[in-house]
Amino acid sequence: MRIVSTNEMLEIERLTREEYKLSEDLNIELIGNNGAKLLHRLIGDYDFSREAIFLIGKGHNGADGLAMARHLSNLGHKARAFVLFTESECYSEVMKQVDMARAYGVNVNFIQDSSNLSGYFDQMGCELVVDCIFGTGVQLPMSNFMYEVVEIANDYAEHIVAIDIASGVEGDTGLIQGQAINAHTTFAIGFPKMGHYISEGAKHSGDIYTIDVGYPKSLNDVGDKFLLKPEHMVDLVGTRDKFGDKREFGHSLILGGSHGLTGAPALASQASLRVGSGVVTAATWESQYQEMIPRLTPEIMTGYLPMDVSKWSPLIKGLDQYSSIVIGPGLARSSRSRRLVLEVLNNYDGPVVLDADAINVLSLKEDKNVFTMRNAPTVLTPHFGEFSRFTGMDVEELELKPVKYLKELVDMINCTVVLKGPCTYLGCSDGSVFFNYSPNDGMATGGAGDVLAGILGGLLAQESSLKSKNRLTNKYDVFNKTTAVAIYLHSLSGRFAADKYGVRAMSAQAIINSLPNAFKVLDEDFDAVLNQGRV
Repeated sequence: MRIVSTNEMLEIERLTREEYKLSEDLNIELIGNNGAKLLHRLIGDYDFSREAIFLIGKGHNGADGLAMARHLSNLGHKARAFVLFTESECYSEVMKQVDMARAYGVNVNFIQDSSNLSGYFDQMGCELVVDCIFGTGVQLPMSNFMYEVVEIANDYAEHIVAIDIASGVEGDTGLIQGQAINAHTTFAIGFPKMGHYISEGAKHSGDIYTIDVGYPKSLNDVGDKFLLKPEHMVDLVGTRDKFGDKREFGHSLILGGSHGLTGAPALASQASLRVGSGVVTAATWESQYQEMIPRLTPEIMTGYLPMDVSKWSPLIKGLDQYSSIVIGPGLARSSRSRRLVLEVLNNYDGPVVLDADAINVLSLKEDKNVFTMRNAPTVLTPHFGEFSRFTGMDVEELELKPVKYLKELVDMINCTVVLKGPCTYLGCSDGSVFFNYSPNDGMATGGAGDVLAGILGGLLAQESSLKSKNRLTNKYDVFNKTTAVAIYLHSLSGRFAADKYGVRAMSAQAIINSLPNAFKVLDEDFDAVLNQGRV
C-alpha cells in the first residue's frame, strides 16, 4: 500500500481528472458510497443507535462527508450534519451535497457558535462523530471557533471517525498546534497519508482504513513510500533444505556486552538462533566473559575479545568464518568500542548489523567514508535519539520529518537504515521507505531492540548470496527484503507477546518466545499473497 504526501495526493487527483476522466462529482460519490459502507460496519460493531453526527467543513472534505451522510441515511441509519461555515463561504460542491443530503433525510444545520453543538450533545448525547472539517487541507493554526468545536467533539463523542486525516493534524508532518481531533478510526481517502504515522499525527489517527475511490492501479505501484506488507517480502520465501546441515543455514556472530549489560548480547543471540541461524556465537569483552556465560542457552557458542587491542589481529582475520555479524548490543561507549566497530566495518566482507552503542560510538561527520567504502551490505538500527546523535541533528526536527532525513542519511552512507519507533521506518538504498506501523507500548521494554538486532543477524546469516562476489547493488535487493522480514517478524512477535502476557508484563524474552507464532502467521500471509489470482 502506497503512502503519499499532500503534494503527491494533489497530483494523483489531477491525473485522475485530466488523464483518467474521473470527474469531481464521481469522486465524491465513490467516497460517499464506500465510506458509508465502512461506517455501516462500524456502527454495527459498536451497536450505536443514536444519530451519527457529521462535522462539515467548507471544502472537499465537507462535500465528501455530506455524501457519506446521505449514503449512510440510505442504509437505514440516522444522520445529522453540522456545517461549520456560512453558505457563502462553502464551495459549490458542498452546497450541492447539502441539497442532496436533505433530500435523503439527513438533518443539515449551519452553525457558527460552538454552544449550538455542545447544547445538542448535552441534550441528545453523542455516540459517533464523523470529522469532515479539513482533512489534509488544514491551515494551522485553526480559528478559535474550530478549536472549540474540536474540544467539544473530543469531550462528548464515544467514537470519532476522521475522514482522510484528523482535523488539526498537518498532512505531511503530523504536526498539531494546540489540539486536534482525537480520532479512534481514520478513513484515508485513496491512500494513507504521511501524517497518519508521523509525530503527533499517529496519536490522533487511531485504526486506519482506506476508502477505495477507483484510482487506477498504476498509481498504486509508483512512489517511494509504502506500508510494509507481506507482498514486499514474499519472493524471499523458500523451503529450507531438509537434508541441509547447520553450515548451510549460516553462522551469526553477536558482539556486545559490557559490565552489567551482558543480557543484551544474550537476548540477541537467542533471537538469532530462534529465527533459524545454523550456528550462533556470542562474544563479549574478556572482563565480562564470565558474567555473560550464565545468561546464554547451551546451544550458543561463546568467545571473548581481549582488552588489549594489540591482541585483536587473529580475531579480526578470523571474521570471515561468520555469515553475518551483529555488533552493538550492550557494547558500551568507549574508544575501545569505537575501534572494534571500525575494525569490523573495514575488515569483514559480509552483512553487518550496527545496533545501539555501535552507532553511538560513530558519527556521520567523522565516519561517512567507512560506510561508503564497504563492499558489503550494512544496516544501522537507531532509535530517534541514536539517529540524532549519529547525524548531529535536532531530534525534534527529526520527529517532524523522519522520512526526509532518513532518505538523506541513506543516500549519504549508501546503507540500509531502520529508524525505530511506534512507526518504524525502513530506508533502502534505492530511495524507497517502508513504514511498519505497529504501535505496541509493550515493546517499550529493555532488550526489545536487542531482539530485533538478533533477528536481523539470524535471517541475514541464512542468505548465502550476501557474501558472494556479486555487485553490492545486487546484494542490497535481498538484504533489504530480509531486513523487512526481520522488522515485520519482530513487531508480529511483539503483538503475540502482548496478547499472551499483557503490555505491562511482557518482556524481551517474551518476544523471542513468540517467534514461532509469528512465523506461522507470516507463512500464512505469504501463502495468501502467492495464491492471489489462482483458480
